[in-house]
Amino acid sequence: MTNDVKNKHVVVLGGKRSGLAAARLLRKHGAKVFLSEREELKQPSVKAELDKLRVKSEFGGHTDKVFDADFVVISPGVPSNAPVVQQLEKARIKIFSEIEMASWFCKARIVAITGTNGKTTTTIVTHRIFERAGKAHKYRAFAVGNIGQPFADYVDEMTENDIAVVETSSFQLDHCVSFKPNVAVITNITPNHLDRYKTFEDYAAAKYRIFRKQTKSDTLVVNLDDETLKKQFSKKDVREKLRMRFAPISLERDLSRTYDTCGYLKDGWLTIKINGEKEPFMKEEEILNNVNFRGKHNVYNSLAAAVAARAMDVKKEVIRESIAAFEGVEHRIEFVRDVSGVHFINDSKSTSVNALWYALDTIPAPIVLIAGGRDKGNDYTKVLPLVKMKVKCVVALGESRDKVETAFGGLTKVVKATTMDDAVKLAQREATKGDTVLLSPACASFDMFSGFEERGEVYKRLVSNL
Repeated sequence: MTNDVKNKHVVVLGGKRSGLAAARLLRKHGAKVFLSEREELKQPSVKAELDKLRVKSEFGGHTDKVFDADFVVISPGVPSNAPVVQQLEKARIKIFSEIEMASWFCKARIVAITGTNGKTTTTIVTHRIFERAGKAHKYRAFAVGNIGQPFADYVDEMTENDIAVVETSSFQLDHCVSFKPNVAVITNITPNHLDRYKTFEDYAAAKYRIFRKQTKSDTLVVNLDDETLKKQFSKKDVREKLRMRFAPISLERDLSRTYDTCGYLKDGWLTIKINGEKEPFMKEEEILNNVNFRGKHNVYNSLAAAVAARAMDVKKEVIRESIAAFEGVEHRIEFVRDVSGVHFINDSKSTSVNALWYALDTIPAPIVLIAGGRDKGNDYTKVLPLVKMKVKCVVALGESRDKVETAFGGLTKVVKATTMDDAVKLAQREATKGDTVLLSPACASFDMFSGFEERGEVYKRLVSNL
């Protein structure tokens, strides 16, 4: 697509963070913008900013005004199956995501990262690597996208020398048409968001949009230990259509015999093969022994980030130094405090069953687990063996507490809570010295909180008051 939007009539669907960023960028480049938000206006400052930008707007529902558009930019919070979106598609009005639209104006090199789990951690680790490398080579690294900073808010600051590390959710990729990252990373794909997608295959297809426009000068990093990705990229017709450099990673097998560019584990060393050269860069135990960044999943995240950075010519020494200095991600298996010998862990970013699996796999038994929230079509089958083996009690919380009780009630003790305050107090009552209280909901937070960040902050505040 072109970045010539001057005098184009553009409708922005969604008036939250991404929608407002899209409106700002479009107005800066001369578009005539109308913003439509389904919810009622809650912050007068939002309307004041739109008025200052000379952006007409409506709140409390979408009217026929949304059809008066050359194209529409959609926020990730607006489902692709929403009636207004289906009507726009029926009217053959082009729809683009905020990520797609922002990329039209991006001069920087793009590293885009997606996946069901690990994408935020991988994004932050990758950003830290490029930040460190940029100090020596005089370029800047930006962490934007699903990580919380809209791409559209920063894209005009970026130069040709800079790096944009863009975390992309399936919702943001849904309406990408020309988005073309220099390096694309897929950490894993497991069932998630089945409340917004008809099938798991539809959800996976959204993830695959991240590499659809890549060419031979680009690189695709894929975790071949993930069952979905292994199955997808073992298909002959899929492999034959790949035009980019394919750079898989694995901790289970030595990929260097098959691929010219890859990342793998051998003899305890994380190793990158690039341009035919094998480069061991870090011992696996350095990550596994990092109390703030432990767990096998973080070895995968680190290896994916390392291969992505090495594909952009960052030296292995810089990669190792950046990963060794990394102190973890807030709300992801984050140690909060010790109370009378009970460890409290905040894993509020766990919004899927797979994320819960990683947390249970990482944390030693015995565990008192706080789980539940807004269900996204969860199937808890995968975590049942770990729950049976390691969890002494489940505190079921939020809208899905009955489903959580049904899933785990035959394996361990389950108590139910209606508020986070209740959940923390019940968990403390059930825990004894040497136990870990783990908040790892496996669900969205929107039944009780504005996002997983608020959920985690409330949990940490309550724990600090114990």
